[in-house]
Amino acid sequence: MCLALPAQIITLDAAADTATVSVGGVRVEVSMALIDDARPGDYVLVHVGYALSRIDEQEALKTLALFAEMNQYPAPYTI
Repeated sequence: MCLALPAQIITLDAAADTATVSVGGVRVEVSMALIDDARPGDYVLVHVGYALSRIDEQEALKTLALFAEMNQYPAPYTI
């Protein structure tokens, strides 16, 4: 199973085709090679260092809220 996380674009470096995004307050650099017309403030889905697509802000915030809610409960398994 693959998981892409919503992240907000903080800055863009068009020359390098990269962006700094914020995921839960953590900033990471991702490739923007797969997305056109993105701007700071937009939300994107990020998977293994690549922004895959733009996502509506309301949908991104709803998804992030669900992740936060899941984090409140202990995992039903142990490793």
